[in-house]
Amino acid sequence: MSTPPESPRAPEQPESTQNIAAAIAEVSERATVLVREEVELAKAEVTEKARKLMRGAIVGAAAGVFVLSALVFALVGCAWLLYFYLPGSAFAYFWGFFAMAVILLLLGALAGVSAARAVKRASPPVPKMAIEEARKIRDTVSGGPEGAGTAAGAGPAGPSQDGAGAGVST
Repeated sequence: MSTPPESPRAPEQPESTQNIAAAIAEVSERATVLVREEVELAKAEVTEKARKLMRGAIVGAAAGVFVLSALVFALVGCAWLLYFYLPGSAFAYFWGFFAMAVILLLLGALAGVSAARAVKRASPPVPKMAIEEARKIRDTVSGGPEGAGTAAGAGPAGPSQDGAGAGVST
């Protein structure tokens, strides 16, 4: 007896399974690359903000040095002023100390304001761009932002093919 010929679908199933496995592997690989890129973006963003914080801290330290120096000069000036008012002294060195104290206080205030602005701009060091990209990816994978998947012209895959759907922005 001869065996019946095999159905033509039998060889297609393993090929179909291989195609699905290859697609899953490709999606997994791309997702891994995407996650790595997002991590790199977050690292770069946090590093940039940390540098700004460091600059602000350095300028703030300089402001503190200026203010401390001004305090020293003011105290020395007060000492010379006391000396000036003591009997027997006829010179007025203290005005130079007070002038230097005022100049250092102005420099300290300027540096302090600059440091405060730098720290405000840089803190908290949150990778905003990486978070926004992750949200976009999540929205793309899940079919759009919450509620947008049911909007007119937008299905689970996003806006309609003609580009005139609700999800298109200009």
